[in-house]
Amino acid sequence: MTENTKKKSLHFIQSIIEEDIRNNKNNSKVHTRFPPEPNGYLHIGHAKSICLNFGLAKQYNGLCNLRFDDTNPVKEDVEYVDSIQEDIKWLGFDWEDRKYFASDYFEKLYEFAIILIKKGKAYVCEMSADEISANRGTPTQPGKKSPWRNRPVEENLNLFERMRKGEFEEGKYVLRAKIDMASPNMHMRDPAVYRIRNIEHHRTGNKWCIYPMYDWAHGLSDYIEKITHSLCTLEFEVHRPLYDWFLDQVIDTEYRPRQIEFARLNLSFTIMSKRKLLKLVEEKYVDGWDDPRMPTISGYRRRGYTPESIRKFADKIGVAKRDNVIDVALLEHSIREDLNKKVKRTMAVLNPLKIVIDNYPEGQTEELEAINNPEDESMGTRMIPFSKTIYIEKEDFMENAPKKFFRLAPGREVRLRYAYFITCTKVVKDENGNITELRASYDPASKGGKSPDGRKVKGTLHWVSAHEAIKAEIRLYDRLFLNENPEVAEEGKDFTSNINPHSLEKITGYLEPGLQNAQPESKYQFERIGYFCVDKDSTKEHLIFNRTITLRDSWAKIDKKK
Repeated sequence: MTENTKKKSLHFIQSIIEEDIRNNKNNSKVHTRFPPEPNGYLHIGHAKSICLNFGLAKQYNGLCNLRFDDTNPVKEDVEYVDSIQEDIKWLGFDWEDRKYFASDYFEKLYEFAIILIKKGKAYVCEMSADEISANRGTPTQPGKKSPWRNRPVEENLNLFERMRKGEFEEGKYVLRAKIDMASPNMHMRDPAVYRIRNIEHHRTGNKWCIYPMYDWAHGLSDYIEKITHSLCTLEFEVHRPLYDWFLDQVIDTEYRPRQIEFARLNLSFTIMSKRKLLKLVEEKYVDGWDDPRMPTISGYRRRGYTPESIRKFADKIGVAKRDNVIDVALLEHSIREDLNKKVKRTMAVLNPLKIVIDNYPEGQTEELEAINNPEDESMGTRMIPFSKTIYIEKEDFMENAPKKFFRLAPGREVRLRYAYFITCTKVVKDENGNITELRASYDPASKGGKSPDGRKVKGTLHWVSAHEAIKAEIRLYDRLFLNENPEVAEEGKDFTSNINPHSLEKITGYLEPGLQNAQPESKYQFERIGYFCVDKDSTKEHLIFNRTITLRDSWAKIDKKK
């Protein structure tokens, strides 16, 4: 690869970092951070950010911190802190000993605020939140200055100290930065720096009753941790001038962090808002944050996705400067591609139709050899039982079959995967005309599914031996939303009106007996059906398999190799 080719292949953040390294900015160091707010579980959008921040640090021999933005005790919970750490580790990343909390810096952030007040750059305002909002103006009209904007410095210091001591009720005072009420950037119009919250914090308890706003805590926490490249999604682009303004007021070192914005992940058929995901959980549209229909990392994990597939997906979509919507099919392709190479094949029948093979010896059971994964010979083979009575899928039989139906029909011969050629000889029905079972004959010379005389059959079916098959609860998961953009709803309705009523179907399936001891999170390809994962609640007495994703043409490719 030439130097020019290498440069062309860099995304814009890599280009910025390499230029900073060349210019010896911040001593050519690269130090990133992933700063989640512990108010919900991480979703696939966060996975992209995790891969980006930790990935860049690794690429440039730098460091990446995990920092919890726990500045709003109203919504935060230790449960979320624990789940976030578990998800990051599951994805394959390690913050080592660099786990921090914004609450670690509350004292230092308070001291920075004192500096701001002493410089005449902040004041204690008595306007309510609604009044502040009403007086902020519009993008084309300047805002109105607070009556307390020119309060004396000493008075501001006194009130701010009393705010910290808890002398005032919520809403009585707010510390605001004194910037420019006529700025075209609404975020620069005297934004709030601290507000009173008489709520217990999950880490600091009742020590604090004033809490810093995100914009204040964000950049200064970056500064405290010596972050060099602070990567944010595009909605924070308009916050960058404020990020820089706060740093300008309180730091006096050559080193300073730089905020860089990139396009967040927008995925078709998917909701990314944590507020809306919380609504799905609280109103029981789903069974918790790790429901396999949720776009959370824990949901994808429970559904059977692998960390490798998610990292590969993040790499494929790249890093852009402008928002766009990624087709969820690309994510689905990533998991198919990954699982195809690494999971064992097995056979399962989800909608059984019984076949009795009349000329097979009564009471006999034999073991047949099956390949575990044709993509990886090192995975070896397994033995599966075959007997006189088997199950196939109902969809694999048609009594009055058209010419191009290559599965089983009266008088038609098909191959049973790894077993024998069979021919349907009789259709058995009940008094209502419903098919209850089939009768068939088999060719003993076709053992292993191989043609004994060169004759060809076009259909190959999966099956299980009826007597030895084990039952399992099969959860057939589909997309949670019907619309490509779930946010768009009819007037008077919200995004929940787009929920797919058939996103989960529970059925009983019949599986190879070798799956009796399958452990939670183990993954398999049910041949001709799809990829499945053992649910976390599965037991030996009650097996539960979640459908990860359906197949696409996999069976046809296998058949052509025969």
